[in-house]
Amino acid sequence: METNKKIYLVSIGKIDGEILDFLKTYLSQNFNLPCVVGEALPSPDYAYNQERQQYWSTAILARLKQKISKDALRVLGIIDLDLFAPELNFIFGEADITGRVSLISLYRLRNETYGLSPDRDLLFKRAAKEAVHELGHTFGLRHCADVKCVMHFSNCLKDTDIKSAEFCKDCIARMRPDEHRYFRMNLNNVLNF
Repeated sequence: METNKKIYLVSIGKIDGEILDFLKTYLSQNFNLPCVVGEALPSPDYAYNQERQQYWSTAILARLKQKISKDALRVLGIIDLDLFAPELNFIFGEADITGRVSLISLYRLRNETYGLSPDRDLLFKRAAKEAVHELGHTFGLRHCADVKCVMHFSNCLKDTDIKSAEFCKDCIARMRPDEHRYFRMNLNNVLNF
């Protein structure tokens, strides 16, 4: 294992330490890399779109790129605000597919956003899937047609709930050969997904 390279988790605004600890453990155990919590960034007021009442994810990714540590192989930003991309109503996350930076939002992964009772375990499962999905993009993977593959595009929360936290065989085959060493093939060994 390349111990000098890490996945950095960066909270953007206020994020519950429990979910950061969970993702740190989950990603460390499922990627062949250590995972650490990096220095937090303030709430991204610069990315707020008053008309949409959402935050533009691409602007947040650009800010994350400026804060990459030298020993970061990948960076995953975690935010608890509603994100958008210009052509979509909302997004669960975004990644720079040619770079090392990705972002997930917990906002639309929470039951409370839809008027339902909070469910901590379900939130953690959803966050793990979206984290693996966005990090998968940074390793060169595109969206997958297999609804059970973690790389399947989640158009709604039901899509996230249906998919697993694993890459399908086709996505594994599409990974850049030099980066296979960063993956464990069974990505479900922490939670019973």
